[in-house]
Amino acid sequence: MLEKAIRDELRAIVGEKYVLDTPNELYAYSYDATPIFQAMPDAVVMPAGAEEVAAVLKLANAHGIPIVPRGSGTNLAGGTIPVEGGIVLNMNRMNQIYEIDQQNLTATLGPGVVTADLHAAVEAVGLFYPPDPGSMRISTIGGNLAQCAGGMRGLKYGVTKDYILGLEYVLPSGEVLRCGGKNMKDVAGYDMTRLLVGSEGTLAVITEITVKLLPLPESKRTLVAYYTNLVDAAKTVEKVIADKIIPATIEFLDQSTMKVVDDFAKLGLPLEMKSMLLIEQDGPADLVEQDIERIAEIARQQGAAEVKLATTPEEGAKLLAARRSALAALSRLRPTTILEDATVPRSRLAEMVAEVERIAEKYQLHICTFGHAGDGNLHPTCMTDERDQEEIKRVEQAFEEIFHAAIRLGGTITGEHGVGMAKMNYLDLKAGPGGIELMKRIKAAFDPNHIMNPGKMFAGSGRRRVVVKR
Repeated sequence: MLEKAIRDELRAIVGEKYVLDTPNELYAYSYDATPIFQAMPDAVVMPAGAEEVAAVLKLANAHGIPIVPRGSGTNLAGGTIPVEGGIVLNMNRMNQIYEIDQQNLTATLGPGVVTADLHAAVEAVGLFYPPDPGSMRISTIGGNLAQCAGGMRGLKYGVTKDYILGLEYVLPSGEVLRCGGKNMKDVAGYDMTRLLVGSEGTLAVITEITVKLLPLPESKRTLVAYYTNLVDAAKTVEKVIADKIIPATIEFLDQSTMKVVDDFAKLGLPLEMKSMLLIEQDGPADLVEQDIERIAEIARQQGAAEVKLATTPEEGAKLLAARRSALAALSRLRPTTILEDATVPRSRLAEMVAEVERIAEKYQLHICTFGHAGDGNLHPTCMTDERDQEEIKRVEQAFEEIFHAAIRLGGTITGEHGVGMAKMNYLDLKAGPGGIELMKRIKAAFDPNHIMNPGKMFAGSGRRRVVVKR
């Protein structure tokens, strides 16, 4: 618990009603969207701007109080669990879009802006912010930046790091700094902007963001292809890309996921099929028509049992909305849903899906697989019950084996969710001991007192409190 004098000073900085410390208020910030992990903070502080953030950090740094930056808490890596207590810094009051610059094709905004609100604001003036994480109607841009969120449009358009041009950020010392800006080219010194994107709140607190925008695509078309096996679906993905067509979206669902999504969204999917691809292309109307017809032809050539083109934009949007509902649909099956994001080169997609199926059978678990087939980013999702400790142990063993399989196939332990607490024990598989040691030295340069989101990213770091399983 924080001393009364520190609580009083926090209230003096941000205002009485923006410091929360009753048991019920603290409980609401003791967990995020990641199952199992939970720990209580000592206070929740809601700053209104960089000046208040700087004052809070300076106070916390002087007293060695942990700081956990938080947006909407939708991350799936345990990234906002206050594992050492301290202050959860809720950034959602900083939710203004300060500028949409139609000449430079940029937007400048606070970290608390909800992703879908940014989409709506820029699309209203004919512009486009492509990153579209599944939680975009709830998640904030600051949280997306912290985890380097991806989404369904990652194949064609990239992920969050590809759209962050400039930042204002606050060091633990309270010093307010800027990096980047509106320039499309800027190689003056180390790229601090890219370093901070994906740093998961372990280095600094982001207080302002400048993002790159694109012209809004003129049109889009959607098709769905069904397969009697997994291999033909994977071959379709490989052939489409080899044919020099880059769709906006190529999504994969296995049979188990299809059944659950169909029950949830009432789409009338052919549930005897083993897998499906959902493919969308956008751009100039003539080119979109040409591409979508060629993609349909390739799907049939590669063994698709059935190919359907959405006849209207509304039908295409309904199919994509159903795919976005996959996690919600799966979450209805059992009390605990654990979703991961092992990623492999797309040429190894079929092998990775087969590995997940083998591992699920080995450990007698219900694991459904869906994900972003175009960039090899799979979401093996296990429906379980955290109250069953024996089963949870098997789940942990299964996911460890899945991560090892991804690495063996030339992939990574996380494509878009981040490391946080959930995968910090596996970071060495990808980064190696030397890489981890270098990362720790970078963190020490930013945060010598180790107050920034401790107990994340690096195994064995921090003075961890007991994490309660909820």
